[in-house]
Amino acid sequence: MAPCVSLLLPVFAILATLPVIRSAHTFFPRPSYDQSLARQPDASKPKIPYKAHYFPQVLDHYTFQPKSSKIFYQKYLVNSHYWRRGAPIFVYTGNEGDIEWFASNTGFLLDIAPKFRALLVFIEHRFYGESMPFGNKSYKSAETLGYLNSQQALADFAILIRSLKHNLSSEASPVVVFGGSYGGSELKIPSQLLMLNGCSKWPSFLLSLSVLAAWFRLKYPHIAIGALASSAPILQFDDITPWSSFYDTVSQDFKEASLNCYEVIKGSWAELEALSAQKEGLTELSRTFRACQFAFDTSMRIWPSMQNLQKKIPKCPKINLLDPFFRDLHSLDSVWDWLWSAFVYTAMVNYPTEANFMMPLPAYPVQAMCKIIDGFPSGASKIISVFAAASLYYNYSRAEKCFKLEHGPDTHGLHGWDWQACTEMVMPMSCSQESMFPPSGFSYKEFAEDCMKTFGAKPRPHWITTEFGGKRIDRVLKRSGGNIIFSNGMQDPWSRGGVLKNISSTIIALVTEKGAHHVDFRFATKDDPEWLKELRRQEVEIIQGWIDQYYADLKRLNNE
Repeated sequence: MAPCVSLLLPVFAILATLPVIRSAHTFFPRPSYDQSLARQPDASKPKIPYKAHYFPQVLDHYTFQPKSSKIFYQKYLVNSHYWRRGAPIFVYTGNEGDIEWFASNTGFLLDIAPKFRALLVFIEHRFYGESMPFGNKSYKSAETLGYLNSQQALADFAILIRSLKHNLSSEASPVVVFGGSYGGSELKIPSQLLMLNGCSKWPSFLLSLSVLAAWFRLKYPHIAIGALASSAPILQFDDITPWSSFYDTVSQDFKEASLNCYEVIKGSWAELEALSAQKEGLTELSRTFRACQFAFDTSMRIWPSMQNLQKKIPKCPKINLLDPFFRDLHSLDSVWDWLWSAFVYTAMVNYPTEANFMMPLPAYPVQAMCKIIDGFPSGASKIISVFAAASLYYNYSRAEKCFKLEHGPDTHGLHGWDWQACTEMVMPMSCSQESMFPPSGFSYKEFAEDCMKTFGAKPRPHWITTEFGGKRIDRVLKRSGGNIIFSNGMQDPWSRGGVLKNISSTIIALVTEKGAHHVDFRFATKDDPEWLKELRRQEVEIIQGWIDQYYADLKRLNNE
């Protein structure tokens, strides 16, 4: 056996020299970043009409310890093409990821900039993208991650905006903040917790920062005159919103598309468990789900090396030359998570036009998935059916030969969300009997134990509602808030945790029955339905009203 081992070593030496493979990040349901396709490196970032800048930001805004004044460089993007001094400044409050990714998927601001002659600014959230306070050691431990929280992020935004206005000699420019999900407000949960508690793991992508936009307006009304918070689940905390609402909405989306589709998905989990319990069950699942052996495809130079290896050592265990990159999975969890993420993210981005946010997808991808499932004959394997449907999410281009179900990279830089989900962003989730996912509850005790084991930090389940409010929000904000738009699409699973009714004449809820996750922030296209055009028209009209009132007040004050 020694000769086989010695000849195998050069093969893995070749593997070590190959370029790192970038795979698309998964957004919500359980942050396992391993659910993407194996593909060759993406050589170029999306081209966006922004110039990158770096702001010397203070590490800790709330204490005066010696290390508090440590400086890190926070990335922000600027487009000044339409702007003139004194005109509005539109600020996107960064989400849990690379700011360029969000900028390239937030075409709404570019679409409306000419009308307002607005300066566009996208600020990256600390501990994401390039804005790492401790460089590559930023995620090292709770000692460094302790500076990653929403309060520090909001203070970052406030200080950067004030400095920017001063440096532009445009102190009078009104600021409107925009956010989608956590930026508007969005979530993820540590992948280690994924299979432990069923539905109690939160989807990760995108809790976005629309929540941050709303919170920023409430915390810093002297800096921003208004906020548009798209798909912001600011009521997803504590017991304000039913814990099963997120996954119930995902299930309803699929049920509305096709009752058979919903039932096939609902029944597939038991079929998966039964197969995995068999002696060769995981091997069969590995082949069915085309699990990649290596993180690259057959066009790369490892292929001839493997062929030569088998010729030189005929007595060695045979390499499958037809499926050389398929591997046996270690557990059912990988398949479970791969499917779960595909269904949840597809429901979130069930846009009316083709899009490339999470993954390249057709218009109305939930319906497209269900059409695939409904195309199978009655009695067909549910496992084969759900694999084919999920492949639409991971392989709409049909260019991939295998799928990276385990140990994938964090392409969009979302890893910090695990910490946030385990500390302040505690959003209890469960699955009801009506869900297409297996029923499960939420145990704070188990959740806290897992977070402590992972990070050495104990979650604070009531901190967000203590710091920002949420309970009886209609009574509270009616007296203390103003100039906020909460936009939600009812096909978005996060919508049930959002503000769905007007709170006052200046805190407006815009709700669309067919809308998905911050669909209003996407670039306008000729194929947009009328309801989406009307939604954006209302948003622009309201923002115009804020700005007109601001300039009228400013003129009156200057004349006094």
